[in-house]
Amino acid sequence: MAPRITRTEKLDLRLTAEAKHTLTAAAQAQRRSLSEFVLESALGRAEEALADRRVFQLPPEKWTAFIAALNAPPRDLPRLRKLLNEPSVFSDDKRA
Repeated sequence: MAPRITRTEKLDLRLTAEAKHTLTAAAQAQRRSLSEFVLESALGRAEEALADRRVFQLPPEKWTAFIAALNAPPRDLPRLRKLLNEPSVFSDDKRA
């Protein structure tokens, strides 16, 4: 049997009735409490969001190439420069 972990922190959450209904239905489908379902789902997404920020490993030759690319001056990309100098479709700026 897994050791019981005491939870001491609380997280309050405001949501719509529809969102709560959806979460409740999903929790029931997995035979979990709403709290368990929401916590496990949120922790899963948090792990995904943080996964690429925790460990970054490369073999030595790839690491050397990676550092060289970071230290290299930026390449001139004329099409990108042109795009960035054009007015945005969201702005009223009519410059050419």
